[in-house]
Amino acid sequence: MCVALPGRVEKIEDSIATVNFSGNLVCAHTGVVEVAVGDFVLVHAGLVIQKLDAEEAANMTELFEMIKEIENG
Repeated sequence: MCVALPGRVEKIEDSIATVNFSGNLVCAHTGVVEVAVGDFVLVHAGLVIQKLDAEEAANMTELFEMIKEIENG
């Protein structure tokens, strides 16, 4: 099973978005989902698969941070 973290679209050129994942910039194709700069998205295998609203992205990020703290004890 894969788990996707939310990232924020920083720029779009043609059909390639630069997505910021906590400072890590990743290029992803936007052919399946229409996105704009500033949108929060989920990316899988180099493809934007879902757009999220800001609240949903924040909730997911918080949840993953909580899991990380539990794992690090």
